[in-house]
This record gives sequence, C-alpha cells and structure tokens, in this order.
Amino acid sequence: MHPPGFWSRPPGHPLARLLAPAGRLYGGLAANRMDRAGAVPPCPVLCVGNFTLGGAGKTPTALALARLLRGLGRNPVFLSRGYGGRAAGPLLVDPARHGAAEVGDEPLLLAAFASAVVARDRPAGARLCVAAGGDVIVMDDGLQNPSLSKTLALAVVDAGAGIGNGQPFPAGPLRVPLARQWPHVAGLVLVGEGAPGEGVAAQARARGLPVHRARLAPEERATWAGRRVVAFAGIGRPQKFFETLRGLGAEIVAERAFPDHHPYRPADLTGLIALAAREGACLVTTEKDAVRLPPQEREAVRVLRVALCFADEDGLRRQLADALSAPREAP
Repeated sequence: MHPPGFWSRPPGHPLARLLAPAGRLYGGLAANRMDRAGAVPPCPVLCVGNFTLGGAGKTPTALALARLLRGLGRNPVFLSRGYGGRAAGPLLVDPARHGAAEVGDEPLLLAAFASAVVARDRPAGARLCVAAGGDVIVMDDGLQNPSLSKTLALAVVDAGAGIGNGQPFPAGPLRVPLARQWPHVAGLVLVGEGAPGEGVAAQARARGLPVHRARLAPEERATWAGRRVVAFAGIGRPQKFFETLRGLGAEIVAERAFPDHHPYRPADLTGLIALAAREGACLVTTEKDAVRLPPQEREAVRVLRVALCFADEDGLRRQLADALSAPREAP
C-alpha cells in the first residue's frame, strides 16, 4: 500500500481523529503482545527493526551490521520473516533457486552477503540459522514480534519521515505507541537528515540511548552525472530514491512510484521500457526492486546500489561487542 498522506501531517487531521479509537485499540493490543517474553535463542540475536509501518532502511542496516560483525570475528546469519513471499519456512535462502515471490525481496538481498533464513516461526528459524553455521543472528525486522528474545535491538528511523503523526495504525504509521516501544530498544539508527528524525533522536538521547547517525551512500557516483533516466521504485519512500538520483546529477525525465514490495509483472515493465525509449533515457531502480523484476526484463534496467555508512562506526562496533560479550541465558 501507499502510506496515506495524512500519516505525515499533524495529528489533528480529521482522518487521524476519526481513526484514533481504532488506533488506540490496535496499538494497545500490539503493545501487550510486544511485552511478552520470548523464547531464549541458541545464539545472540541482534534485531534491526523500526517503529513504524513501511521502509526506514532496515535491510541496509542489517547488511552494515553483518559487515561489522564479521570484523569482530563472528559469523552472522540473517533471519527474516520473508515479507511478500509465500514460503513459511524455516528455509535457507538460495538466490540461484528462490525468487522474491517465494522468499520475499529482502532475504534475496541479504543472502547475497551471508546465509539467510526465512521463517515465520522465529524460534524455528533461529535454530536453522545455527545449523547453517551462524554464531550470531541478525534479524531483519521483528522488533514488535515477541516470539524470540533479543540480545540487542536497534530501531531504524528515516530522518526525513520520522514517526509521521505519531499515531498508531490506522490513525498513523506507528506499529505500537512509541512510549511502549522505547523499553524494547537499545539504540537508534538515524538514516539521513531531517527535522522529523531529529525529534525522535532527542527522545532517544533523553532516555540515555545511543543515536547512530548514518547515510545511504551510492556505490557509483560518477555513473549518473548528466544521465537521462526514467526512475521507478516500489519501496517505503520512493521519493527518497528519486532525490538520491538527482543528488548524483541524474536528469530524471519521468518517475514512477509503486507500492512497497510491489510484485512487478511483464506488463509493468513494458510501459516503462517504452517510455524510456521515447525519452532517450535509461531505466533505473533500486536493488530491492531489481530482485522483484521478471527475469527476462532485468537486463533492460540499471540498478542504483547503495551502502549504509555510519558517522561513528567505532561507537556502533563497541555497542555490538559489548552486547555479544554480555552473559547469556541458556536456551
């Protein structure tokens, strides 16, 4: 779905007021569920989640954490619910055999870096992660899922979006009222810049939580300067992708935004390819979108690859090392 526009407006919007009772009910039930004790995992679990529905940069953060963990001598394995995929798991992802329709788009991106497991039953997925050789699990999403105890949970916030109007779904984008989520996180990852995110960062600091500032850095900057492109994306905030391209000097002659996790079909690409041909431009999308493209159409599309860079990588590395060295409860 596309996030409703009123989610990013002040909480006094008429639709937000109308839906507030439903939001209080949903948020309260979700908060009570979040507070439940989870199963003790067979190895440390680092959870990368977010406070709101939609994208915030969890998958790039999970990849960045896995790189740091390897630098600490650990063997991380990713655990994901596999949103958008039909496989319930537990299943070890094989990019050569599995597609986004089966395992979801994020697990395919993660599996290109390290072993990745898809499982709706998180404890069962954790056992498969260990069987696959992992000594630490990086859980992509699942902050509000209580089924598996977390060693360390980090909340990712897109600084440009923050937490929207601060209301629980459906009155706003929050999965659980923010006050009920803070006790479950040990730090904040703030991606990009923007006043909405700074407000959340101030709340984190007031609670004594570290704020890890980060930015998404394109891997090939010179490739896009002066290039005419037709840009399309089906992610949480497509506009952020378009803005990144413009910042690299690309000339966007047309942009198309699809719903998050949109399952692309050949008909979707036919129109985009024709548009790019008329404009004398190239088609470009995100890595997350690329894995959902029909295989026969992928060669017609360029991909903007990005990596998450931290302003104080040493500070985050210390927090990870401290969490991994803390005494653990036996599974």
